[in-house]
Amino acid sequence: MSSTLYDHDFYAWTNEQAGLLRAGKLSEADLEHIAEEIESMGKSEKRELISRLTVLLLHLLKWEFQPVRRGASWRLSIANTRDALTDHLADNPSLRSVLEASIDTAYRRARRDAALETGFPESTFPASCPWSFSQMMDEGFWPEA
Repeated sequence: MSSTLYDHDFYAWTNEQAGLLRAGKLSEADLEHIAEEIESMGKSEKRELISRLTVLLLHLLKWEFQPVRRGASWRLSIANTRDALTDHLADNPSLRSVLEASIDTAYRRARRDAALETGFPESTFPASCPWSFSQMMDEGFWPEA
């Protein structure tokens, strides 16, 4: 029944599985789907890291390449995203092991998005991320053209 419940009422399935695990009834638990969901949660945390990095990199690129448009909203977005990244990595310290690859992925997306948002050719922006993670996260770092 758990597998059917998994397919038709995920919320009920999660509650049922949590109860079974808490009661120590592992033989009754839907272990295959539980394992899939745990893996999915880990992937979600990595996607969140890449998403936050993309936002930060996009705003840093726009900050550098559109100096006349700099304003409080960009500054606030950069500061808030730095804080969110700090918190996310504090909650998930093992994500640091995938940080370099995540920055590469995020930069590719941010570069494309910056070209679309600014109207500049993508070639305007460096082909690879020009900043280290510590630079991006430094509250005093504001790239200049």
